[in-house]
Amino acid sequence: MSGLKRREFMKRGAALAAAGSLPLGVVELAFADDQTPDFSFAFISDSHITHIKGREFVRNFDRGLMRAVAEANLLHPRPDFVIYGGDIAQLGTAAEIDHGLDILGGLRGDVHYVMGEHDYYLDLGEHWERRLGPQYHSFDHKGVHFVVLNSILTHEAWTHGAWDSPMARMNEMARLDNPDGSPFMVGAAQRAWLKQDLERVYCDTPIVVLSHSPLQKIYRGWNFWTEDAEAVQALLAPFRKVTVLYGHVHQIQYNQIGNISFHAAMATAWPWPYPGSYSQQTSHLPKLTVPMNRADPFFERDATGWQFVNLHSGDIDVHYQLPGNTPRVVAFDAARGHPVDRHHQAPEDRLPTQDHY
Repeated sequence: MSGLKRREFMKRGAALAAAGSLPLGVVELAFADDQTPDFSFAFISDSHITHIKGREFVRNFDRGLMRAVAEANLLHPRPDFVIYGGDIAQLGTAAEIDHGLDILGGLRGDVHYVMGEHDYYLDLGEHWERRLGPQYHSFDHKGVHFVVLNSILTHEAWTHGAWDSPMARMNEMARLDNPDGSPFMVGAAQRAWLKQDLERVYCDTPIVVLSHSPLQKIYRGWNFWTEDAEAVQALLAPFRKVTVLYGHVHQIQYNQIGNISFHAAMATAWPWPYPGSYSQQTSHLPKLTVPMNRADPFFERDATGWQFVNLHSGDIDVHYQLPGNTPRVVAFDAARGHPVDRHHQAPEDRLPTQDHY
């Protein structure tokens, strides 16, 4: 991305941020050559629409998603499409999914949907699929290969266990710090599909993978974890540059594993505190991740702010505008070969990346 383009974008971003908190991401893919056109897409995630009764839903979560839709429609230039990163619903009911899709239906242009665990474990994705189609797919857009994965599957024995009801299963997966849950995974069938899908793609084609769980192992106690992450990463290893964008964690996270850059999107519903403050299980939090401030419980939009993701030659700069918190920039450091947080990481803290964390 040229300096002029970045200045123009940050000027627009500052004006939008001044108008209020903006719970969406804007991903701009910029290329060094003149033959490949630059383009952008918007990223919205984790609305957790919660049904109370009748036509009543939790207002704050509704408003967060409505705000994201409104701001996405105001973006200029208009994004080529929108990605929704998963967890439309809180408990996966048809009422919650339909209400969320009614709101998201206000978006201009095409939308690609990622499956979240809160959308899945009540009816194993049946209603979601009826409304939205396959749980995973790929598409090509202006020289970039996009892969949309369902990364929140788990072991068949757990999924089809002796549950008292589908809602009992949903409630087990909906709990954050739950030893009775089960780790997420992409699964063998989907990995076989991914292998076949990638065989037709040239190794120097930019790859963007969109998932709900992070496709890495961060913190098992909160299921910030994908059990077969290494197997998925191995399928992506032959490509020059891969970017994984994910939701689920409701906080700023970033990591670099070999050729793969990982970046989280914040939620439109609420922020999570940093899982390192808990000690029930071993943490594999990326060393590159700097803890974000805990949310202010008296400010409903605290830490659900706006981020701009700039991809240039496959590397990422993420600019976060956080209402009530210091703006942050997580930018790729070419000398170190991984991203650094320009505000929170002193040069001596910017450690070289390792294969896994």
